[in-house]
Amino acid sequence: MDLDSYRKRPVNVALAKKLKIMVWIVSALVLGLVATMRPLRPWFLDLLGKPDGFAFSFLPPFHAFLNTLAALGLVMAVRAVSKGLVALHRKWIFFALACSSLFLLSYVCYHMTTFETVFGGEGWVKYTYYLVLISHVALAALSFPFILLTFVHGYTNEFGRHKRLARVVYPVWLYVAVTGPVVYLMLMPYYPG
Repeated sequence: MDLDSYRKRPVNVALAKKLKIMVWIVSALVLGLVATMRPLRPWFLDLLGKPDGFAFSFLPPFHAFLNTLAALGLVMAVRAVSKGLVALHRKWIFFALACSSLFLLSYVCYHMTTFETVFGGEGWVKYTYYLVLISHVALAALSFPFILLTFVHGYTNEFGRHKRLARVVYPVWLYVAVTGPVVYLMLMPYYPG
């Protein structure tokens, strides 16, 4: 199906309304969980009864890999839609969303069970690391509901809203996806073992 055929589809108002309510509920739950996962870690570890010697140290490189794939998916999605290949655009967006969703689940699992690695760099490297980290975390949290809303607008054929929001959300999501691996690479020398 080409771009003009998609543009002629009617807006699914009822579905859009339901999905937008779900976006705000899911956003509140996810952001609430992320905000409370560190204070809840001791309780969660007691509940889990994590066996001695078991570690999730394999997850940080996996997180970087998922973020890299999400960034690739985003770039490919924009390339596809710029050529009018809407079906391919949708596939790449689903791919990017899947990578970001898997990252989020894995990230929460890691931080609910593992204590943070402290950055050990000094001087300008330390300031650069914290600037990238803080911007990455803040923009990830801020953009999360708007990524979902952009998806909902496209999914329910609200193409004008989708396009307007995507122009703002895309570069922010891409920045978050790219800076995730950058943060990992800067922190990598300080991971234990």
